[in-house]
Amino acid sequence: MQILLTGGTGFVGAAVRRELLARGHRVRVLARPGRRRELEPGAELHLADMESPGALTEAARGNDAVIHLVGIISEAGSQTFEKVHADLTHRMVEASRAAGVRRFIHMSALNTRPDAPSRYHRTKWAAEEYVRGSGLDWTIFRPSLIESPHGGFAELFRRMSRWLPAVPVIGNGQSLVQPIRLEKVAKAFAGALEEPASIGRTFDLCGPERLTFEELVRRILDGTGRRRAIVHIPRPIAMAQAVVLERVFPMVGMAPPLNRDQILMLEEDNVGDGEPANRLFGLE
Repeated sequence: MQILLTGGTGFVGAAVRRELLARGHRVRVLARPGRRRELEPGAELHLADMESPGALTEAARGNDAVIHLVGIISEAGSQTFEKVHADLTHRMVEASRAAGVRRFIHMSALNTRPDAPSRYHRTKWAAEEYVRGSGLDWTIFRPSLIESPHGGFAELFRRMSRWLPAVPVIGNGQSLVQPIRLEKVAKAFAGALEEPASIGRTFDLCGPERLTFEELVRRILDGTGRRRAIVHIPRPIAMAQAVVLERVFPMVGMAPPLNRDQILMLEEDNVGDGEPANRLFGLE
């Protein structure tokens, strides 16, 4: 199949791209102008203005499916949750329809719902609603924390523990998480293309084990062989820090390393039921 992949140069996108190519598909990676990357044989880089419906339609034309992975965890400048999650998904859905592409596979997130405390989750829900109402042959995936030896949440804490005498954890660290390996996420997205039973369904993607946030951090420290204390940062202090970072970092065109939405999400359990996806896509 010929696949249009958005977000195909990112952490998750690169893994999905490699999995698609390994299965014999051809991949068109949609990226903004100025984003140059060396891609594997069988993958082409297609640069387009993400604000232009016409450019997105042209990018989608000639493809058998669209896999839409674009998302942000922190805002910077014009890249807001509403613009990236909701508006861009709406444009990609309309571009797919205009280009005659029926199959649409979308990456959302666990805890996405209309009344979520975080704008991240509320805008992810708005994106899901566009996809569900598109009339396309859609599949939605909601991953938990995605982990890899070379990136993701664990890599962040490995880097922090290299330089800091203590590792910070916001709040009491007792919210539950259910991390999933990056390779399993990529396998699910690619598998959905080959599994008609996935059409019109939403799947949680999560690992086999539920841990408290603090347990997860301790396991990362154990894996590095580093002895570090864990320091709990009270929520009001963390929120105050986030407000300052949200104001300062955008002034230099950078996303803040901590924002209020992240704190709100850390206070919730991030768990789901991964068995339906495990069974349908043969995830181990």
